Amino acid sequence: MASRTLSGALALVAAATAAVAVPGSTAQASPPGTKDVTAVLFEWDFDSVAKECTNRLGPAGYGFVQVSPPAEHIQGSQWWTSYQPVSYKIAGRLGDTTDFKDMIATCHNAGVKVVVDTVINHMSAGSGTGTGGSSYSKYDYPGLYSAPDFDDCTAQISNYQDRYNVQHCELVGLADLDTGEEYVRSAIAGYMNTLLGYGVDGFRIDAAKHIPAADLAAIKSRLSNPSAYWKQEVIYGSGEAVQPTEYTGTGDVQEFRYAYDLKRVFNNENLAYLKNYGEGWGYMSSGAAGVFVDNHDTERNGSTLSYKDNANYTLANVFMLAWPYGAPDINSGYEWSSTDAGPPNDGTVNACWQDGWKCQHAWPEIQSMVAFRNATRGQSVTNWWDNGNDAIAFGRGSKGFVAINHESSSLTRTYQTSLPAGTYCDVQSRSPVTVNGSGQFTATLGSNTALALYSGKSSC
Repeated sequence: MASRTLSGALALVAAATAAVAVPGSTAQASPPGTKDVTAVLFEWDFDSVAKECTNRLGPAGYGFVQVSPPAEHIQGSQWWTSYQPVSYKIAGRLGDTTDFKDMIATCHNAGVKVVVDTVINHMSAGSGTGTGGSSYSKYDYPGLYSAPDFDDCTAQISNYQDRYNVQHCELVGLADLDTGEEYVRSAIAGYMNTLLGYGVDGFRIDAAKHIPAADLAAIKSRLSNPSAYWKQEVIYGSGEAVQPTEYTGTGDVQEFRYAYDLKRVFNNENLAYLKNYGEGWGYMSSGAAGVFVDNHDTERNGSTLSYKDNANYTLANVFMLAWPYGAPDINSGYEWSSTDAGPPNDGTVNACWQDGWKCQHAWPEIQSMVAFRNATRGQSVTNWWDNGNDAIAFGRGSKGFVAINHESSSLTRTYQTSLPAGTYCDVQSRSPVTVNGSGQFTATLGSNTALALYSGKSSC
């Protein structure tokens, strides 16, 4: 779910089903292991996720896959129904418990860990029967929660300069759980422990900004694996009462400014400005930041780039994967004209690039950079070059080198690298590049194209 910046972007629906577009300790900061790229398969059903882990994510080097909320939710075709849970049973549109457990086992066999988008700030906004057959009303979820388990403020959040208003009132009319209450903390931890028991490796905490950081720490302390990866949605707002840095004690925090600024730079400014991107721009420390070019909220409200931005979007993802800041998410969803539109085929992906599925994680320019990132992990930026405008190049120590030409015409030049002499495969064009004994090579890049070389990839 989203915060301030998103609540006005997507319409509320009738009171019975009101919703809007929804837009670890730092020791467990970036995802554990040597592969830190997450493919966010938005609204893919669990069977489709399992197949993709085997066929593409594992072989491509993705470390994680993030799945959409699995809990039973309100009925409806819109995507945001997934973000209005009515019980903690795995009984949403994406599959049941068996499908979920099979998906985890399959992804693990492919070397891919599983992160679950977890909705624990709130429940629903109306009443009815959920996707798994559970009856509910806004403040009554039989066997789970009743009226005393919700916060006393039943007005919508209206003042982001007021901490109490942000964290105790209702996000776009959704019943706000009293996460300061012991029973609620235990119920949420019980849900998350069930997921951990099924083999889940981590969580994306939806709407974390609307839950006090101390409450999240208390919930996390109750987990059977308190060191499970933990990534929190806390949208930055200048001067607001609740700030993202408050949450770094429990895990990663999504750095929305990174995505907002990439849109501005790639659309209207100079790539040369990216020379000190990250902490040099006032962002959170790299080890605590989750980054992305877009997510399911921001692509719909226009605050970031999206698949509709074509080359700007592709090159921004190439840059993100090449640049050593934060832990990157690759948003992979589907085409939409209505911002409410749910997934094609109720989440079944028969093949990438069919039925409206965009599969950004599989775009060759993006997918090829996952292995680049894995190969250059831990290497600092070296040999930065820019033309003062929209052409840049930089190395990652002696392990890799990237050039991006965002100019309107082609560019030919000789680049200085720290790579050992030899022949490398440019994974963007799939053509060989020879680096001489001085670490130099000459190449021509067409307008809006990139080049990427890394050690261990000599043949195409």
